[in-house]
Amino acid sequence: MKHHASSLPFTILLGALIALPALGTDFFVPALPELTEALAVPVSTGQLTLTMYFVGIAAGQIVWGPLADRFGRKPVLYTGLGVMLAASIASAASVSALAISAARLAQGFGMSSGSLVGRTIVRDLYAHEDAARLLARMMIVFSLVPMCAPVAGALVVGWTGWRAVFVGMAIAAAALLAAIGPLRETAPAERRSIHPLAIGRTFAAILGDRRFVSPFLLVLCAHVGVLAWVSHSSYTLVRGLGVSTLGFGLMFAAVMVGQIVGAWMASRLVRRLGIGRLLQFGTALMLAAGASAALLAWAGAAHWAAVVVPFMAFLFGTAIVLPNGMATAISPFPQSAGYASSLIGAMGFAAGALVSSGLAELYDGTARPLASVAAVAGAGAFFFERWLLRGKA
Repeated sequence: MKHHASSLPFTILLGALIALPALGTDFFVPALPELTEALAVPVSTGQLTLTMYFVGIAAGQIVWGPLADRFGRKPVLYTGLGVMLAASIASAASVSALAISAARLAQGFGMSSGSLVGRTIVRDLYAHEDAARLLARMMIVFSLVPMCAPVAGALVVGWTGWRAVFVGMAIAAAALLAAIGPLRETAPAERRSIHPLAIGRTFAAILGDRRFVSPFLLVLCAHVGVLAWVSHSSYTLVRGLGVSTLGFGLMFAAVMVGQIVGAWMASRLVRRLGIGRLLQFGTALMLAAGASAALLAWAGAAHWAAVVVPFMAFLFGTAIVLPNGMATAISPFPQSAGYASSLIGAMGFAAGALVSSGLAELYDGTARPLASVAAVAGAGAFFFERWLLRGKA
């Protein structure tokens, strides 16, 4: 398969790989209310099926990164997608929320291999603005999953029940296992040791490098805001505001249009404006949109538009911040791209698991908890970009 940013099949494949964690949430979240009701469990227990998925994603990122730098990108993909396939089948066959949560843990672990290897391959081939451009193009493909998956998930749940969403994920795993066959290995010829001490030293060196930490904090804030929306929007809109399941799927898709437009803009403008100017704009937009969502929620606005419109703008901002922040964070580490990608994914999804769990506990039937997280994430991204990345007092 041709390794060039202009190769559409290559970009689509990488975009599909980095979209796997989103598929595991966005295709699933329309089923959460029905799953919770069918199994007669409280919201917090139903939310555990999502929280454990995030834990699996975070754990997988830490494991797959060193393995990808030692054994190559394709062996990790084959193994991870195989785990995803098995765990999806197990989820569909489970009869309790705890069993589903355990299977979802394994599913997240396997699906994390796609997002990690997708980002790592980009660094194998490109750096700086070129890496940011390809990541942004991949994010356009990625964004089609959260735009279409909730609608598809809602339709599937309405027609055949919540178990069918896991059958769909198993089919996706099988399709990707077939698609990666022509992919050439891109890992450097010099492979890193997987001795525990060597792994620890490499992680510590990257975490101690300001070139990684400063842009990573922007990426982390964007991750937190996006995952808060993904994990809690169904409860906020369906249970809290009385939106139908299909209506929620359409609203979720509308919010993801903001992410697609943001990613498209980032891919078109990064070479002309540079990474720095795009990060300034993206973080400012996150700040404004998050603050708007929180102000509306705390003012008592109980209409779905008071949630959907600010989050469209918020995800527009995150789509600009994520590819440019990731490219800035991983570009200095060509020989440790898997490790750097591991840290980005692991800490991002670990934060997502904490946010998902916290929002479940704070759920009060309004948009206030969700909007407050967006406001904090936007303020954090703005602060880190201005005072850490640009070093302004």
